[in-house]
Amino acid sequence: MDFLFEAKNIREELVKWRRDFHAHPELGYQEVRTSLVIKEFLLKENIEFYDTATTGICAIIRGKGEKTVGIRGDMDALPLMEKNSCDYISKNLGTMHACGHDAHTAILMGVAKILNSIKHQLEGNVKLFFEPAEETTGGARVMIEEGVLKNPSVDAVIGLHVDEKIEVGYIGLKKGVVNAASNPFNLKVKGRGGHGAHPNDCVDPVVITSQIIIALQTIVSREIAPTDAAVITIGSIHGGTAPNIIPEEVIITGVIRTMKIEDRAYVKKRLKEVAEGIALSMRGSCEMEIEESYPCLYNSDELVKVFKKSASKVIGEKNIIALDKPSMGVESFAYFAMEKPSVFYFLGSRNEKKGIIHPAHGSHFDIDEECLPIGVALQCEMTVELLKKIK
Repeated sequence: MDFLFEAKNIREELVKWRRDFHAHPELGYQEVRTSLVIKEFLLKENIEFYDTATTGICAIIRGKGEKTVGIRGDMDALPLMEKNSCDYISKNLGTMHACGHDAHTAILMGVAKILNSIKHQLEGNVKLFFEPAEETTGGARVMIEEGVLKNPSVDAVIGLHVDEKIEVGYIGLKKGVVNAASNPFNLKVKGRGGHGAHPNDCVDPVVITSQIIIALQTIVSREIAPTDAAVITIGSIHGGTAPNIIPEEVIITGVIRTMKIEDRAYVKKRLKEVAEGIALSMRGSCEMEIEESYPCLYNSDELVKVFKKSASKVIGEKNIIALDKPSMGVESFAYFAMEKPSVFYFLGSRNEKKGIIHPAHGSHFDIDEECLPIGVALQCEMTVELLKKIK
């Protein structure tokens, strides 16, 4: 089947769905309307589904046999005021689809429509994961805990993300590590407060905190191999109420980003040791909480090969860009990739002639909707190809 031809035949539906979602964005675990629209579509197409992860949906297209491929599409928006002037601008003030999840959901619906129409020809099953809360805590983790990878057991998972840096008609594909792991942290530095004129009677947590912040940067610069990527960012510092008062405590928050499992464990360990050691040496103390957030996203080498071959049928090999650097950003698709062989790629949505150049997570973000049928065709082609190859 010529999946690009089929996808272009439903282009108007894809655009309609995408613009509807864009005009009615919802934050993580609040995607009530979005879920209802998807469910109405699934019922109309006679595709079975069930609820998962509060507002998420797992749909199943049953083909022949037990082999199963999963496809992820995320649904949530961002807490951002949209500044575009399009007809489909957000009607929910302060909430915006500024990361393309409206497109991801529309693409997954298009995939469902086409693959369901040929389900009797499929050499296995297809599971469609409509994921909530990708931008916050990651609905994928909850979906997995609730069993979406079982009954029938999923053999491989496919995911995509629109990319405003890649021209429409092209895709970006990377082997190995695609996205970093994330560990947000909170650190409370405790001292002994008092008068700013008598620091000798106090234990100043502001001074202790300043020493900790500087020292934490040496973990990356002097303890992680220069060839490996890692980041420790301090995002906020809160302490004190007046210039002549030494406070009792200072609270800082930050985030760790790493590319390797072993580096992730090491940096978390050293963060705690460095902070506690400095606080103790300066007569203070500290309490630390490190959140276990998104893991690294790893692409399967074998699935990358299969995808490159199937994508070449859709857009031509010359339009596949080999990415050489991973992103320090995070992606909740990583939870699927930690459980099953997976492939995740970037769908070009940039068009300078149309003025579609603005970055994701920005108030002017938009996509060239010509990427929608391309995304549908790529997902369909890869799914069918995988179902043939899985043993």
